[in-house]
Amino acid sequence: MNLPNRLTVARLLLTLCFVVVLSLEFPYHHTVAFAIFVLATLTDYFDGEIARRYNLVTNFGILMDPLIDKIMVAAAFITLIPRGVMPSWVAIVVIVREFLITGLRLLAAEKGQVLPAENLGKHKTSWQIATILYFLLFLSSQEIFGRMEGATAQVWLTALYYGGLVMIAVTVTLTLFSGFRYLWKHWALVGGT
Repeated sequence: MNLPNRLTVARLLLTLCFVVVLSLEFPYHHTVAFAIFVLATLTDYFDGEIARRYNLVTNFGILMDPLIDKIMVAAAFITLIPRGVMPSWVAIVVIVREFLITGLRLLAAEKGQVLPAENLGKHKTSWQIATILYFLLFLSSQEIFGRMEGATAQVWLTALYYGGLVMIAVTVTLTLFSGFRYLWKHWALVGGT
């Protein structure tokens, strides 16, 4: 197994650790979860970069890299719901879109076609990860700085609230738009023609 594939497998293991840490209650568990997710995100960047630069692209990597990305993002959105920072409908939109596109790719594979990821889909994933990091950083900052009081705290919390709304709005818009665009572009596969 080459280095990019090891990094892909490491990302899956880091995702499992992230879910366990975020689900447990111990001092600074949000901060530890944030650090683990950052590390998982870095493995995502480096596995692709190394594979392309040194021509280490494998069938395992082509299949598993995007699949583990989807697992990582879905796991993060789902585990943020009980923390009270992520609306459940956002996680549902993200996960349904990923299942639909994966189903479309399986349909294409049955017909001997490969549907590559598009740039818009990569931007969508980047925004999803940025949104997850935003809310993890928010939870981590609450642990580190504690509950602030007074007018400063209210301004800070209001800014974080509206910042979160913007992150969610952009993420959901890109998720839906990229999904509909991808389905529209490959509709012939669905129609059976």
